[in-house]
Amino acid sequence: MRYEGRVYRPPSEANSLILQVTLGCSHNRCTFCSMYKGEAFRIRPLTEVIEDLKWARAHYRYIEKIFLADGDALVLPNKTLVQIMDTIRELFPECKKISIYGLPQDVLRKTHEELVELREKGLKMIYIGGESGSDWILEKVNKGVTADQLVEAVRKIEDADIRASVTFISGLGGRADWKEHAVETGKVISRMSPSYVGLLTLMVDPLAEIYEEIQSGRFELLSPEEVLEETQLMLENIHLEKKCVFRSNHASNYLSLKGDLPQDKERMLKQIEVSKRDKDMLKDEWLRML
Repeated sequence: MRYEGRVYRPPSEANSLILQVTLGCSHNRCTFCSMYKGEAFRIRPLTEVIEDLKWARAHYRYIEKIFLADGDALVLPNKTLVQIMDTIRELFPECKKISIYGLPQDVLRKTHEELVELREKGLKMIYIGGESGSDWILEKVNKGVTADQLVEAVRKIEDADIRASVTFISGLGGRADWKEHAVETGKVISRMSPSYVGLLTLMVDPLAEIYEEIQSGRFELLSPEEVLEETQLMLENIHLEKKCVFRSNHASNYLSLKGDLPQDKERMLKQIEVSKRDKDMLKDEWLRML
């Protein structure tokens, strides 16, 4: 397998074959992100991608999951994605799951019929960065979409019978806007009703644009206790009927929360209350990582 640059994948894809079909991120302007800074976005030639798949088949006896990277592999036209997935089905009949990173913008450019076609070819999950439910915060971090567009994108994914795994970031509003971030994110999760929600906690690489705002004092990071308050308020504003797997167990989080919404909502809220009284339950700063 040939890899270029730093390769990123969701935690749940740890045991997957990672296949770079694009390099970098076509948006690459979010102020909190340093993942692809300094890297020019490009699409890998289809011949190279298929060569990598053939190499993997020759070297691995069993591959159950394949993840299509980089940051927004879903930007590829359907014709190309279908060719890649047809090759996967031909070479890896044992593969049970194909998943992909996608920007909300990528999803919105696809028609319902195109998403259904991808699902029929084996696409099971699209990982999408939501970050916040607040239009004000989304604009500040230069996400490039509104809350309504986030909801529309996730609903398109779910309506095509593909699972959407949506990531939000605790602390993204800073001290000035933590309440708006919490309340509006809870409302947006309720509206989009995704299959999965992942909650990370803001950690900033010096290469990220927001780092300068922090150094100058224009953006104040939340303390661990304030992150708990924000998470509690966000959960209180999530009202779902359909099952949603909720995870806040990323390496960046101070407190690990795992449950299904709506049934485990009260249990997780109680867990937060207990941790507010017992700070030993919180991860030490030096143990957190991106």
